[in-house]
Amino acid sequence: MTKTFMFEKPLGMRDTLPELYRTKRKVIRQIEAELKSWGYQMIETPTLEYYETTGRTSAIDDQKLFKLLDQQGHTLVLRPDMTAPIARVAASKLAHDSTPLRLSYQANVFRSQQREGGRPAEFSQAGVELIGDSTISADGEVIALLVSTLQKAGLDTFTLAIGHVKFVDSFFLEVLGTEERVQGLKRFLFEKNYVGYREHIQSLSLSSIDKERLNQFLNLIGDESIIDRAKELTIDPVVLDAIQQLETLFDILCDYGVKEYIKLDLTLVSHMTYYTGILFEAYANQVGFPIGNGGRYDKLVRQFGVNEAATGFGIYIDRLLEALQFDEETDETILIIYSAEHRKVAIGKAIELRNQGDSVIIQDISGIKDLDKFVKPFAEVYYFFGERGRDS
Repeated sequence: MTKTFMFEKPLGMRDTLPELYRTKRKVIRQIEAELKSWGYQMIETPTLEYYETTGRTSAIDDQKLFKLLDQQGHTLVLRPDMTAPIARVAASKLAHDSTPLRLSYQANVFRSQQREGGRPAEFSQAGVELIGDSTISADGEVIALLVSTLQKAGLDTFTLAIGHVKFVDSFFLEVLGTEERVQGLKRFLFEKNYVGYREHIQSLSLSSIDKERLNQFLNLIGDESIIDRAKELTIDPVVLDAIQQLETLFDILCDYGVKEYIKLDLTLVSHMTYYTGILFEAYANQVGFPIGNGGRYDKLVRQFGVNEAATGFGIYIDRLLEALQFDEETDETILIIYSAEHRKVAIGKAIELRNQGDSVIIQDISGIKDLDKFVKPFAEVYYFFGERGRDS
């Protein structure tokens, strides 16, 4: 082992120390309990997947995939997300089950980073996939479940921005005329560069009316009142259908009682290219990135040979923890320190406490260099040696 790498980790990798780990597991248990209460069944998939199947369908940029070769020369990838692997499972082993399928997961995913920048290359996700239901009711269910899950995890203040892939793509195509121009303008939305967006519009050979329509598009963020404003900008039936879907979805979410968390954002776009309809992102004030996202991906499962619609979401656990701003939890582990002559009594006490459900560390006094420093983190300590007395 060279000294250069003795304490270093690969780019983007993180250690999770005991205090944070306890909090993380607590939040994950709360999330899993809520997903189960809505009828979603937990599933696990392999950490390694074939590049030719799950890797190619994941919608993650190829340069961000961790790749390696197996002994047969096949290219493998560390799973970059969970949606594609679950789509693979749904299309194969679960293909003969009745649909809709309601599946949930909690797993680590991996995306390579070219530079540190504070971004992780391995991160924890938890989420659901609802496969085999093409209705707007299914979109409403997963969005309401995301709201409920974040609440049960302890998050009080957050917002879900909801948009529609076909609204943006078809509206831009209606105004701009070519796919190349559509992608050029969407790039500014990906980057949230609205100044660049407006400047780019002015450089295009469009009528003043069409330029104004594209500028008005940026104002389609807010409550249900933006739906009528959106209808005024278009006559395209595909765009109008997307607006109608959002209107129906908003009514469903009102029935679920989650209206206060919802913001319609018809400018919303995603780098995940498999989304085909309604999509959404969850934001908390304390975090600069989405803490969760999801949407409809009706074509992804079909790439595995099964013609099924699907929708779902994923929560970024580490970002959620940042939003929750937990205080460091007290370690409730009990410490027992003993000398050789009191070993049997000390071990008996440890067994008694563990049988009661306590977490217990038992430590030989001769293995401690600094007693006062060693016992400091523990709220409860038993001493079985010398002048300290017994069971004190």
